[in-house]
Parts: sequence; structure tokens; C-alpha cells
Amino acid sequence: MTALGIDDVAAAAARIAGRVMHTPVVASRTLDEMLGHSLLFKCENLQRIGAFKARGALNTMLWMREQGTLPASVVAFSSGNHAQAVAWAARDLGVRATIFMHAQSSAVKRAATESYGARVILRDRRADAEREAEEMGAEPGFALIPPYDHDQIICGQGTSALEALGDHPEVEAVFVPVGGGGLLSGTVIATQGSGPAPNKRGAPRQVFGGEPLLANDAARSLREGRIVSFDDAPPTMADGARTLSLSARTLHYAKRSDGILEIAEDAMAYWTQWLVHLLKLQIEPTGALGMAAAAQWLAQQPAAPRRTALVILSGGNADAAMMRRVWETDHLTRSPSTKR
Repeated sequence: MTALGIDDVAAAAARIAGRVMHTPVVASRTLDEMLGHSLLFKCENLQRIGAFKARGALNTMLWMREQGTLPASVVAFSSGNHAQAVAWAARDLGVRATIFMHAQSSAVKRAATESYGARVILRDRRADAEREAEEMGAEPGFALIPPYDHDQIICGQGTSALEALGDHPEVEAVFVPVGGGGLLSGTVIATQGSGPAPNKRGAPRQVFGGEPLLANDAARSLREGRIVSFDDAPPTMADGARTLSLSARTLHYAKRSDGILEIAEDAMAYWTQWLVHLLKLQIEPTGALGMAAAAQWLAQQPAAPRRTALVILSGGNADAAMMRRVWETDHLTRSPSTKR
């Protein structure tokens, strides 16, 4: 396994520049006053295809083209956002795409994948979708574009944090959702390679993941020092985190993080509602995992000095059925606070 560094993420940023959006960073003064700290939000929900996954998929396929290894057809397996990203990048680069998806994947994400021209094949079990995609990807004339287990996927995902820290060097801690670990891995590389925040504390920037408690294979893997895997997609509302396991590659980088915080479903719904309310943005439940993790972390911090945290809002693709589930209980009657 190649040891990736900040230069690899910077190369990915140069490769995809002009093809993906340099997404904005926004804040909520109201939320900062409620929590007593400064929160910045990197809006990957406003990215091409509505998620950070566009970065990794495009970077990988452009890198393959540079290497002369991009075939006429690519294959992927995904619960939704990576599917869209591969389909979109394939259309942009003039190659065909076949995507294997779990039958319970978001209807909105499936329709969007097909709208980019990809052929979508549904399977009842996520494990079957992954296996068949890997088999097709090994055939002549095809290449598998995995959702997280690839160096160039990781480097592409790391460009989000690299951008944000370039725009806001005052950030002391970064929070991201965790599914297969590609975004966490890239963020670890980009953040640790960018040095400490320029403040009097002089401590290294920290990186934390937020993972659904119902899909906590990554947190368990860190605790047990080995890859823990689910047999089938776990039943969390965070469909972007319904992966079966980390890979050896992403576990390696996850071990360099400052921890993975486990998020209950009601906390995920709580922060999805509050972020939509305060930021006036469409955010899918997976995208709220980082904020839920940041809230846990901030609750353990002293009131002074004020901390500055960056939350990567990973995506904004949610269908009506999912949002009904998020809004089953009105969480806006209970204001955010680090004193809860």
C-alpha cells in the first residue's frame, strides 16, 4: 500500500480543478451563540451531483486516463452518491458506466444515476452488488471504480478539507461522516499535512469521524484492531454510511484519526433538522453525522477558549421517504447546547 501524503491530495486538487466546484464554507451566528464555539460548514451538498463523491470518482478516472488505463467501460457499486459520481464522471469523460446498487437504495439517487446515462443493476443484498461489480470490473475492457478502497479515491476526497483549510486556516478540528472511510482517510491526510492551526495553543489539528451507531463497523474496527464487517447493509437512515466494512487501506488511515464517534439515529435526525433550519440548505442524514460528532466533542471542551471546528456536509441528496423519516419527530423545540 502506497503511503499517501499532502502532495498527493494537492495533485488531485490540481487534476480536478475547474471540473468540480470549489464549494463554499458557511456559518450560522445563531448556532455559534448557542454552542459557545465557532462552527464552519464545508458545503459538499452543493457539489456536482450533490455530494463530495464527485471529487474522488473524477480524480480516479482522470488519473487512469493519464496512466493510459481508463477503459471504454467502468463499473461501480454504491448506495447512491458514489453511483451518481461515477455515472457523471463517465459521461464527462466519454466512457460507459454500469452501476450495481442495493435494492433499498434511495430512489432519488438511483434515478439521478440513470439520468447521467449509467446502466443500473439492482441486487437484493449489498454483498451481492459488491461481488458482481468486482467480477465485472475484472473483465477485459472494464475497470472497477470502488467507492473508497483506492488511493486516488482517497486523494480526491481529501481535496474538500484541503480547500476548506486553505480558506480557513484557523480551523482546529475537522469532522466528517464515516461509511467506507474514504472521506475520513483523505481528510486525515489533508488535515495532518496542513500543520497546526495558527493559534496560541499550537496543537495539531484534529480529525474525527461520525458514524451511525447502527452501522458502527468502523468504530468497532478501531476498538478491536481488526476489520469488523456486516453481512448486509445496516438499517440506518444514513444511507451513505450503509457500507459493510472499512478496507485495510481506509482502516490504516482511520487509525491516524483522533477517533470515530457513534451517532444515534435520533441525534442524526436532530442535527439534520437544525442544520436545514439554520443554514437554509438541503442536507441528507449522512451529511449531519459530522455535526452530531462535533456536538459531542464540543460538549467535552471548556467554555474558554472558544474552539473553531469544521464540519464537512457530505451531501444533500435525500428523497421524500427519507425526509419523512427524519421529520417524524419535531426536534426544533429543543435548542442546541453543549450543556445537554
